[in-house]
Amino acid sequence: MKKFLVGIAMLFAIVSCNKTTEAKDFKTAYIDTNKLLEESTEAKDIKAKYEAIAEEKGARLKVEVDKLEAEKNAFQANAQKNGQAWAQQKYGELQQREQQLQYTQQGLAQQIQGQHGVEMDSVVVKYKKIFKDYGKDKGYDYVFGTGEAATVLFAKDQYDITKDLIKIVNEKYKSEAKKEEKPAVKK
Repeated sequence: MKKFLVGIAMLFAIVSCNKTTEAKDFKTAYIDTNKLLEESTEAKDIKAKYEAIAEEKGARLKVEVDKLEAEKNAFQANAQKNGQAWAQQKYGELQQREQQLQYTQQGLAQQIQGQHGVEMDSVVVKYKKIFKDYGKDKGYDYVFGTGEAATVLFAKDQYDITKDLIKIVNEKYKSEAKKEEKPAVKK
């Protein structure tokens, strides 16, 4: 029985050593996902789009906020003239409008963040497919991601393929944009 257990232990040790040797043959790389999203033309375009939407809608809301501020200033000037009952009623109205504007601002911010998030999620899904295809084409066994959800704590710079992927996603985005710009052929 002892010889049997020793034999199994030796077999296990040999198999373990073989696996260690095989692991050295892996071809790996990593992508700095934060850098990729910062330098991706498509991600930049999406960010700019939602910044413009926020600015436009924010400008309309600012007009309402400015009106309210003007009314608050007028209220303070007229409060003593018109009496305490008028002042309490008007103050309540102003507070209610201010609260409503705050809710509108919060709702607008959430709506814009939600829409931006949906678009960025679709970009991430598209990029994952590109990463997978790139990894297969280049013969990688593993392609890791770094960034906020870091799965690589250290890697040599020689394994960084971020620049290659930035170039690929930007070229793909550019070619997709050209396809959309072509007018439909009339029959």
